[in-house]
Amino acid sequence: MASLPQPRELVAAEVVVSGDVQGVGYRAFTQRAAKELGLSGWVRNLYDGRVQVEVEGPRAKVEELLARLRRGPSLAEVTDVSVTWKTPTGSAQGFTIF
Repeated sequence: MASLPQPRELVAAEVVVSGDVQGVGYRAFTQRAAKELGLSGWVRNLYDGRVQVEVEGPRAKVEELLARLRRGPSLAEVTDVSVTWKTPTGSAQGFTIF
């Protein structure tokens, strides 16, 4: 019988957020939320108006960050959140805004 994934299982995700997400404090919002949840990674604006996030940490905490990213800060209007799950490397320290 296969074991179920544990909530503390480490995961990594590449997230691309679409909508009105630049110039509205979205990167700072993401950094604050990630630090509050104890996650590591980074966030940056993309040239096409979207925001990219690389995040790593316990699955439950990453899922909570994804829920917050779908809401965004009050001035943002999120239309889509695309998530690609990856293998965690454990190399990221802290959470950086680029």
